[in-house]
Amino acid sequence: MDISFNKNEDFNKLQLSELKNKLLKVYKGGGDKNIEKHKAKGKLTARERIDYLFDAKSESIEIGAFAGDEMYKEHGGCPSAGVVVKIGYIKGKQCIVVANDATVKAGAWFPITGKKNLRAQEISIENKLPIIYLVDSAGVYLPMQDEIFPDKEHFGRIFRNNAIMSSMGITQISAVMGSCVAGGAYLPIMSDEAMIVDKTGSIFLAGSYLVKAAIGESIDNETLGGATTHCEISGVTDYKALDDKDALDKIKSIIGKIGDYNKAGFNRIKAISPTNTIDDIFGILPASRSEQYDMREIIKRIVDNSTIEEYKQDYGKTIICGYARIDGWAVGIVANQRKVVKNAKKEMQFGGVIYSDSADKATRFIANCNQKKIPLVFLQDVTGFMVGSKSEHGGIIKDGAKMVNAVSNSVVPKFTIIIGNSYGAGNYAMCGKAYDPRLIVAWPSARLAVMGGEQAAKVLLQIETASLKKKGEKITPKKEQEILHSIQQKYDAQTSPYYAAARLWTDAVINPLDTRTWISLGIEAANHAPIEKQFNLGIIQV
Repeated sequence: MDISFNKNEDFNKLQLSELKNKLLKVYKGGGDKNIEKHKAKGKLTARERIDYLFDAKSESIEIGAFAGDEMYKEHGGCPSAGVVVKIGYIKGKQCIVVANDATVKAGAWFPITGKKNLRAQEISIENKLPIIYLVDSAGVYLPMQDEIFPDKEHFGRIFRNNAIMSSMGITQISAVMGSCVAGGAYLPIMSDEAMIVDKTGSIFLAGSYLVKAAIGESIDNETLGGATTHCEISGVTDYKALDDKDALDKIKSIIGKIGDYNKAGFNRIKAISPTNTIDDIFGILPASRSEQYDMREIIKRIVDNSTIEEYKQDYGKTIICGYARIDGWAVGIVANQRKVVKNAKKEMQFGGVIYSDSADKATRFIANCNQKKIPLVFLQDVTGFMVGSKSEHGGIIKDGAKMVNAVSNSVVPKFTIIIGNSYGAGNYAMCGKAYDPRLIVAWPSARLAVMGGEQAAKVLLQIETASLKKKGEKITPKKEQEILHSIQQKYDAQTSPYYAAARLWTDAVINPLDTRTWISLGIEAANHAPIEKQFNLGIIQV
């Protein structure tokens, strides 16, 4: 190993350590004091409920752990958006679970909470996965009601999705394990089956205080909407549970009796671990986002037997395309090559940049994978499309549009791993969030932005200095450096993978060594949903 490998390894493992520390903080939810109060009521925490529900020693992945990270500080924060979402196995069946975290503002819904719940339902709909709601929420966070209540992608969309999912035959089960109030009270009755925990669960459109204020009736919450009321009088719920574990056991029993599903039929054989040492990823990946490296060396540490069959290996060299397997699943890989390479004309091509020939190759390969029913995996480390007169005259926009068209119209499931840079239109062509990947995750080394930090900072500096000069301010070299430093700090913070994950532009920031697990579980989920559409590129300029 050379010294640069060791330096890279040290840097990347420090980033991994930062990720683990951030996750430990997130897992605390509303903090130790709130957890103690929650447990004093005889309740399990949201994560404990999910852990109890999932099969022992089975694999699972968490969606949106960093949702809300560093947001809503003026309101005391909202760790994990006040809701935990995981994909895992219950009685051997893959399911997605949504559990309100009542230690965070009593499980109240912030704007990001709504977005995260909708993302969970989107995953369920796309993959036809059974979904379980563990309800323990005080409802909409009133100080921000205007940002969560009335719009199309706000709170009400949850119940619209409940109805759509029901019509699709997607299993939905609700367990009311705490508060379930106002609009949220529709969730249990819109699920296939609902249960409520005695003495701790409650469901009502308006609590006792509001009832008193509205119609003058005096009634306690338990009589108004407790387990006995809804299991014996209203019929809103189907089962009464003694405690959290009893409710979770009932869910296990129901899930355990669900019949098998119609499979999409993606190809899978017995998995073979990569032959190249997976841990080497940390030494291969440069500390600087501007340095070169060979993406093939990363791929060899992700795919089975470290083997990829490259498509058009000597053409369009800044994108690597090829067939491989991940945990036994057949996949088509589309990856940005970060090495400087030469094309057939002996011209130098910059790594991480998409050229016309690369876009052309990727378009054809994506079409091939759709024809063969092979899921696509995008490995992003892209700075964008090539610019300049030569590229423009050569039709880079046309070739880029073909690639975007192919990604947009793909009918096979897509999975995106942001390894490094994810800039500008390169993000789009390599299946960014706007292009409906089934799962999209980032490594701690990722950066997401409309352009690179250095270029953006210089452009913003020109705009800022011009504005100040118009106001009559004198810009000294020292002042210019101060402005530049301030811009770079802000821009760097906004390109962080944690900033993106907080806003659910990605589903997670993950340990690079967990990449195979995420892709494998993602393809297994996608296998629940047979492909019903034909691949069609529509009209493109040739």
